[in-house]
Amino acid sequence: MTVQVYILIQTEVGKASSVATAIGAIAGVTLSEGVTGPYDVIMRAESPTMEDLGRTILSKVQAVPGITRTLTCPVTHH
Repeated sequence: MTVQVYILIQTEVGKASSVATAIGAIAGVTLSEGVTGPYDVIMRAESPTMEDLGRTILSKVQAVPGITRTLTCPVTHH
């Protein structure tokens, strides 16, 4: 069974589009879209394990310029 997460992302003003595009190019990311509300981008990712998710996906997400805050929400049932 794979680990799946949604990550809600706040960005610097005017950076949502570039952040969503950069995140969408990361391997393991299955969804990356700009949204309205308290967050600017929502993404979904999946990986074989939580450790792998952190090492291969989350570390790359955190390196994307323009991100100010993230909230990771693991999927509990799928």
